[in-house]
Amino acid sequence: LTRLRAALPAAAGADAGAPTGESAPRWLDADQAARLIRVPGALGGILDPQCAALHPLKLVRGLAAAVQHHGAELFEHSPARRIEPGRVVLADGEIQADAIVRATEGYTAALPGVRRDLVPIYSLIIATEPLPESVWAEIGWNRRVTLSDGRRLIVYARRSADGRIVLGGRGAPYHFGSRTSPAFDSSPAVFEHLRRTLATLFPAAANARITHCWGGPLGVPRDWTPGVSFDPDTGLGWAGGYIGDGVTAAALAGRTLADLIRGHRSPRTELPWVVNHRRPWEPEP
Repeated sequence: LTRLRAALPAAAGADAGAPTGESAPRWLDADQAARLIRVPGALGGILDPQCAALHPLKLVRGLAAAVQHHGAELFEHSPARRIEPGRVVLADGEIQADAIVRATEGYTAALPGVRRDLVPIYSLIIATEPLPESVWAEIGWNRRVTLSDGRRLIVYARRSADGRIVLGGRGAPYHFGSRTSPAFDSSPAVFEHLRRTLATLFPAAANARITHCWGGPLGVPRDWTPGVSFDPDTGLGWAGGYIGDGVTAAALAGRTLADLIRGHRSPRTELPWVVNHRRPWEPEP
């Protein structure tokens, strides 16, 4: 509760250009919060009217179709082994380009020379079966607002378009050496923890069948702050370190990189996350 209250002034936009009035985040007491979602024991919350939910895979596919429509070519299943000025070395060839952007996020550690730039921290997620209207009425979750709570080990939830509760969270172990593997996308212990969290937040859904479980690695920088960079001398750029907020942050990073690569100064290129260097993580252990 203390952390949420402390975060409100920043969320409400002490900075110029932040939302004001009805668009600004505002504090809800326990009764006001319960009118949106009834969570047992909730003491209050912050409502951010600017928040929205979308389908990330549909966004990716839409972006892919858009760039192809404008003449870009996509080469999937072509893993990069090394990045150098002017070229990307593949397993069976190379790609040459004047500008090369590394946007490998949670998988960055697999590239030589940048193993400690970002560490992969896994976030896992579960989805229930479609729930009957009686359950939604008991929870009072009618407006499909998204939800996160005040704990340090983040959980987040949404009501899907087809009537499921989709709930995710951190808590999967970090794997020594910044290792990633498809096997790490699944952790029965974390999925069980998320199921228990679901039952705590929404007792009416405690017995709902869990139909989907999945996950993946997030890219986490040493300063826990995302960044964007491009060096016109080498033609190399990078973006990432979104720590789980990449659905929105990556879109802004792409637009920022486009300005930087073209040498076009804009409000985006003046943002504080445009940097020349980022401190790596310390050597292990």
